[in-house]
Amino acid sequence: MPLPDGLVAGDDGLARCWWSSSTEMYQAYHDKEWGRPVTDDRRLFEKLCLEGFQSGLSWLTILKKRENFRQAFAGFDPEKVARFDETDIARLLADTGIVRHRGKIVSTINNARRALELIESEGSIAAYVWSFEPPASERPARFDKASLAANSTSPTSVRLSKDLKRRGWSFVGPTTVYAFMQAMGLVNDHLDGCHCRTEATQLRQRLTPPGRSG
Repeated sequence: MPLPDGLVAGDDGLARCWWSSSTEMYQAYHDKEWGRPVTDDRRLFEKLCLEGFQSGLSWLTILKKRENFRQAFAGFDPEKVARFDETDIARLLADTGIVRHRGKIVSTINNARRALELIESEGSIAAYVWSFEPPASERPARFDKASLAANSTSPTSVRLSKDLKRRGWSFVGPTTVYAFMQAMGLVNDHLDGCHCRTEATQLRQRLTPPGRSG
């Protein structure tokens, strides 16, 4: 029986979102990371930075270089990255293992400094980000390939983008922020029928986001 539009069957027979089928790296990312709720500040900061680097590129390009990025940017520890200076910028521009874009490098250093301010004012990056979890009314009743293709932004991603920019962050447009929300589990955009959708839903149900009780 053919799978619904947007789903593909892997060699293991499991149904997955179509975009995961191009490489083993994408499939592993889809199965183990994408859409799972994340509350770790360093992972959240890393993802916001890497989504900025992805601008104009494919996520696969960034994913292949992710370990290089982690080494180059001190494991995306905001306190360490915030101390980067012109010497570090020169080092990063010479690093062939990452995307050597001066604007994006400078943005990451800026965003590390803004992240420290955010932690100071909100308690954690996680508490801040999860306060922007979209309401159920923003999600379609059924999630298929057409829905996902149409959702490159959302009202909530627009609000989060505006607030980050107000706080001085850069490379955080609504599309970039929505991709971040998808990946970090603030929205579950695994298609209906994908074997990961139920797991991601259950993980969210068991999660009490930082800054909330009960």
